[in-house]
Amino acid sequence: MVELRHSSSLGARASSSPMKRDEDASPLIHGSTHDDDHRHHFSRDRDRPFWSFLSDDLRVFSPLNSKISLILISVFVIVGLISAFSIFNRLNAPYLCKKDGIALHCPHVKEAPSLWENPLSATTSWKPCAERRNDGISDLPPENETNGYIFIHAEGGLNQQRIAICNAVAVAKIMNATLILPVLKQDQIWKDQTKFEDIFDVDHFIDYLKNDVRIVRDIPEWFTDKSELFTSIRRTVKNIPKYAPAQFYIDNVLPRIKEKKIMALKPFVDRLGYDNVPPEINRLRCRVNYHALKFLPEIEEMSDLLVSRMRNRTGISNPFMALHLRFEKGMVGLSFCDFVGTRG
Repeated sequence: MVELRHSSSLGARASSSPMKRDEDASPLIHGSTHDDDHRHHFSRDRDRPFWSFLSDDLRVFSPLNSKISLILISVFVIVGLISAFSIFNRLNAPYLCKKDGIALHCPHVKEAPSLWENPLSATTSWKPCAERRNDGISDLPPENETNGYIFIHAEGGLNQQRIAICNAVAVAKIMNATLILPVLKQDQIWKDQTKFEDIFDVDHFIDYLKNDVRIVRDIPEWFTDKSELFTSIRRTVKNIPKYAPAQFYIDNVLPRIKEKKIMALKPFVDRLGYDNVPPEINRLRCRVNYHALKFLPEIEEMSDLLVSRMRNRTGISNPFMALHLRFEKGMVGLSFCDFVGTRG
């Protein structure tokens, strides 16, 4: 019994000895244990695959961050595709040509065998739209039963005047009005007093279009103050927009013609569109342009003479090209002698 108590007391003394207490309470020993755990954890993380870390990070992301990341990735992908597409187009662009002396070689451009080759293959399926009406029956009312008279000034050069004349016939048809023979407006620089009848065959013009539009040579006699058409605002329609549709004339111009019976339309440069008018009106313009407007015989003879001289200048009938430089007095005055790098 004494031995048991002695051993028990020895165990108690051993457990309460300073060395044991110091070992249990020592921070160094406790830290050593923590460092061992940390090294063990680090070695375990080092052996983990990369995707496990990524999955941990993705779990931390909020839904908003995920959406932003997806948007940024989508933007980068789209920009990359656009850049690749533009680079591909540049590499295959037809204008990437190589210069050999004065000649240009464009590998992606199929050049015509000859500049003067007639593209018959492209025109075999075309149908003429400007042929003269063959019925010979006019559905037009008499001159005094139309909706009224229209009068225009054909402004600009001869080409602009030609377009204005074609449009005037078309507008008269749209409004069922009688067209007074257009007046070629005198140019302020050239002071040219050439009249319609000095260039075109008036009889042919009126006769060719007799089944389409009523055309008279002059202002009707019952309208005594003829100068009013040139100067009076009351007799002028000025609010016509460029390339106006046919419906504009029916809604805005026709009521004034019915009221006044005779009206001047000015300015009249490009005052009728092409895509916004009925097909039969465009066909009528073709008839005016290619058939009704015929030069006087003396002008045609002079033009034929010039063409024959150009073709037979070298003794061989060769094609030629006509170039309009559009260099006029008006250009000199408006440009102040600055001709875009050239010397005047």
